[in-house]
Amino acid sequence: MFLLSRIFLFLTKSADQRERERDDAYLAEATDIYDLEYRMKALDKRKVSRLSWMAN
Repeated sequence: MFLLSRIFLFLTKSADQRERERDDAYLAEATDIYDLEYRMKALDKRKVSRLSWMAN
């Protein structure tokens, strides 16, 4: 039953919502302010590269 409920939740969430939750979890794992800043920059770079790919 647990698996069925997880599948249902996965199917009802949008791709943007899943990505935001994944990013939030990644940022929450930061060990200090410097690690957090590094992770934020890494996410920004990933988003910029994805946008530039879509523009071409």
